[in-house]
Amino acid sequence: MPAKPPRRKTSGANAVAVILARAGSKGVPGKNRALVGGRPCIEWTIDAAITSARVGAVIVSTDDPVIARLARSFGPGLIVIERPAALAGDSATVDDAARHAVKHAPVGISIVPDTPVVILYANVPIRPPGLVDKAVELLTRTGADSVQSYAQVGKFHPWWTAKVNARTGRVTPWQGRVLNHGVFRRQDLPPAFIPDGGVLVVREAALNLRVRGAGHGPHAFLGRDRRGLASPEGSVIDIDSPIDLIVANAVLRA
Repeated sequence: MPAKPPRRKTSGANAVAVILARAGSKGVPGKNRALVGGRPCIEWTIDAAITSARVGAVIVSTDDPVIARLARSFGPGLIVIERPAALAGDSATVDDAARHAVKHAPVGISIVPDTPVVILYANVPIRPPGLVDKAVELLTRTGADSVQSYAQVGKFHPWWTAKVNARTGRVTPWQGRVLNHGVFRRQDLPPAFIPDGGVLVVREAALNLRVRGAGHGPHAFLGRDRRGLASPEGSVIDIDSPIDLIVANAVLRA
């Protein structure tokens, strides 16, 4: 299926999108090219990138030759970076793969410390319209180091998390002394959010760990000033298990 026509780019279309699409996956083998809604899964993410008004260049980072050919079929405006095996295994990190893609971007793509780098996962076929542009706009307007989308949790709220003794079956609070924090209605839970994988935008300086005070560890590339966008419930679906494929296909059919 041909790509949708790109949106008219704004004068601020300086963001660089990096789509991460490795071949391997334990939960759903080949999930990034599995058919979802009648199309290879990655095509939905490519659409989100090329139709963004604020994205000026789109890079696909992959170790999968099938995905590479599919990406190139979208035309010369989509850049494919071959990901080395060391960055394509289960232990490879998102930021390492994104750094590699940015470092090997072709001459002519302007990437400076304030350039927004939009990291998109190829296994997310469903996102709210305009989500990428909203994230880039928030990053640019606030001067933040990173922006990512979040989903509000419901019945899996941390206040309802417990420990279950494997031997006795005794249930105790995960934290504190009162089970469920004394709350038994979902409506009474305070809002809590988790990253939903819809979009992650970081400044180039943050991605390359040049932000002072960002700390250390696996999330240092998010910088110090971290912002979030709350996605409507169920508006982002990522494929991590076979049931996710069923849900995504049902949503797209509807």
